[in-house]
Amino acid sequence: MQVLEEKHKLATRWFHWINFPILFVMIISGLLIYWAYDPYRIGLGSITLFHFFPDWFYDATHVDHKLSYGMALHFLFAWIFAINGLAYVIYTVVSGEWRELVPERKSFGEAVQVAMHDMGLKVPLPPQGRYNAAQRITYTGIVLMGGLSLLTGLAIYKPAQLNWLTALAGGYEWARWEHFWLTMGYLGFFGIHIAQVIRAGWANFRSMVCGYDVVELKAASAEVHGNAGKL
Repeated sequence: MQVLEEKHKLATRWFHWINFPILFVMIISGLLIYWAYDPYRIGLGSITLFHFFPDWFYDATHVDHKLSYGMALHFLFAWIFAINGLAYVIYTVVSGEWRELVPERKSFGEAVQVAMHDMGLKVPLPPQGRYNAAQRITYTGIVLMGGLSLLTGLAIYKPAQLNWLTALAGGYEWARWEHFWLTMGYLGFFGIHIAQVIRAGWANFRSMVCGYDVVELKAASAEVHGNAGKL
């Protein structure tokens, strides 16, 4: 017998779907700011092995001349991003949802098993809850990254008024460098997250939209639940 099982709370889904487009706009507008002056590269001394955005990219797109537009978007949506993130943290703590999200002592070892299983290796999955060990670590990490993005962003935005925060981040240049790599971390997370959603299938995506998943109920359990939730 099939029944509906709640997988994601309404508040969790709202925070997720509000945050997704906001973070996307934050990344794009942040890159518009970065593209006006992009000093970061991989190399040694005067030798550059890799530059993130070569000259031909700017010649083709002219995005290096959109600094004011990028700043206007970034500072507007930063407040929405901050409010939504703070509300999510408060909800998670007050509702007790943090117990299913925060990594446990065994989570780091189990996350390795999950990663090896996802890579197609013959490794059994550890016991799965609403979130597996890898998701616990990743989602908690994203929340922490969001907090660091806000702090380093403020350190860049108001380096004189918030000089103590800028100094705590290592100075203006270090704060900007940290802010940049946090953005690269979000891009990496997006890629992996979307790939995992596709891999998990339609049912997983549907549960994040409507909050419920369709599961098979064993006969013994079905007798206890009666006809509740029957499709």
